[in-house]
Amino acid sequence: MAAPKPAAPLGRGCFISFEGGEGAGKSTQVRRLGERLRSLGIAVVTTREPGGSPGAEAVRHVLLSGAAKPLGPVTEAMLFAAARADHVETTIRPALERGAFVICDRFIDSTRVYQGTLGNVDPRMIRALERVSVGATMPDLTIVLDLPAEEGLQRATARSGAGADRFESEDVTFHRHLRDAFRELAEREPERCVLIDAGGDVDSVADAVWRTVEARLMQPSAMRGGGA
Repeated sequence: MAAPKPAAPLGRGCFISFEGGEGAGKSTQVRRLGERLRSLGIAVVTTREPGGSPGAEAVRHVLLSGAAKPLGPVTEAMLFAAARADHVETTIRPALERGAFVICDRFIDSTRVYQGTLGNVDPRMIRALERVSVGATMPDLTIVLDLPAEEGLQRATARSGAGADRFESEDVTFHRHLRDAFRELAEREPERCVLIDAGGDVDSVADAVWRTVEARLMQPSAMRGGGA
């Protein structure tokens, strides 16, 4: 059977970002989606933020270790933007220009929510940083994995043990607000964002993700010819 082909918006590859609170399963679903696309013969680059390029990985340690926290959310937002600019220029944009699918674990919406909504950084500054660091390289699809804060923290703690990072170590009230902010973001931008319940098992969530990708980014004629 014929494999689905990407719709290739804007004459390039497709850019998918995954967002959501701590422990929602973003890294797992990035990996699962990448494997499924590769099995169809589609070129895929999986990446993450903060990180995804040598310069951005250097900034990642500063951010997730909590070293930048005393400097405040404005400084954190600027550091995320600096890392993102290198990530986009070095990894994301070249892959899209080659026609690949790029699947990213967190992107601009995490800065909008963590530093913008929860950190009270002026939205005008957030937008200015996006213009500089991202420009037109926006996700074609953003999948927001939704999970109650308590469950997400339990998962994150089980994964990292005593090594919780800068954001995992925030209290449950912070994470409840975080969930609300991501849900509101998905409601505001339905043309780009899709909210998916992350409370099921890994396979059922992966199937929901795949159905969304098929519906949003795959050519209908190719889908009728087969697929996964």
